[in-house]
Amino acid sequence: MRMRIVVPLGAIAIAVLAWGPVIIAQAPSGTKSFDPKTTNTDAAIKAAAEITRAAEEAQKTFKAPKTPWGEPDLRGYFLNLSYTPLERPRALGDKAFYTPEEALAAFKKAVEEDAEVDPRTVHYDWKEYGMDAWQSPIRPNLRTSLIVDPPTGRIPPMTPEGRKRAEAAGRGIYVNNRGLYERCVTGNQGPPRLPGNHDAESQIQQTPGFVILIMQSNSDVRIIPTDGRPHLPSKVTKWLGDSVGHWEGNTLVVDTTNFDPGREWRGSTSGMHLIERLTITDPKTLKYEFTVEDPTTWTRPWTAENVWPRIEPGIYEFACHEQNYGLINVVKGAQIRAREAGSRPARETPEAER
Repeated sequence: MRMRIVVPLGAIAIAVLAWGPVIIAQAPSGTKSFDPKTTNTDAAIKAAAEITRAAEEAQKTFKAPKTPWGEPDLRGYFLNLSYTPLERPRALGDKAFYTPEEALAAFKKAVEEDAEVDPRTVHYDWKEYGMDAWQSPIRPNLRTSLIVDPPTGRIPPMTPEGRKRAEAAGRGIYVNNRGLYERCVTGNQGPPRLPGNHDAESQIQQTPGFVILIMQSNSDVRIIPTDGRPHLPSKVTKWLGDSVGHWEGNTLVVDTTNFDPGREWRGSTSGMHLIERLTITDPKTLKYEFTVEDPTTWTRPWTAENVWPRIEPGIYEFACHEQNYGLINVVKGAQIRAREAGSRPARETPEAER
């Protein structure tokens, strides 16, 4: 299920163009709570540019809020979306940042391409219900990629061992090598979290000594202790990893290890080490950064960052039903293509890489 609500969002240092208050409720077009202007891409693009300038001023005087027990207050509902690609397009070379004018042009191009979906050729036409990404709080980004390190803005090369595993995983499409998200068992929102085009909503709750991250996608939950406890013994693994957190100023730093061997994220192994950083940067924005390290998969660690705008409460049930027939149809389709081509089918892009 997807829900998009346009709300205020501020800027992230020099890296991100941010946005301010515009509230548009989710509802089918034609109802009182749906703003028909959200179906106008020109209006959405203009609003993004205008609100960016207002938000930059508001951020200059921002002071991070505290919980009643004195910790930085991350509580709220957030949306994990972006039109900025994970990796920098090769054509941009070493250009890490756009000018504001270039960022707006890139955003405009992405919005218009997204809005051109023909409902006759896709399963859904999201914009009819105010649920396209450009109808949400996401706005232009001065960065040309979400990856901020290496300086190339691209994922480092795989190690020989990593390439070997990737090639083995891509040999054919079978029932037993489909992801658990497709089977409606788990969500597809990490960790770490990369922007998706649906079920990207989440909620952060806090109590003394704990931060709880609830993802809409299949209701995945991460409970992160911040009371100084160590990691679990290495032989104790979890599907989403063993996370422990601590505060560095206003930033929550989450250290995650002990991933289950059956879980794979972009070709990584259970030995992946993940560091995430979450910081409230203005009343309507949370900055999310992560660094992944797995010497058996990549030749060096790599880091990405994105912003999560606040959205209105709450999180809705993720009613997973389509995949009940999707799994058998995907496999059946692959078998048909293989027979037609007289060879095994080409590797399909894994869920984690989409």
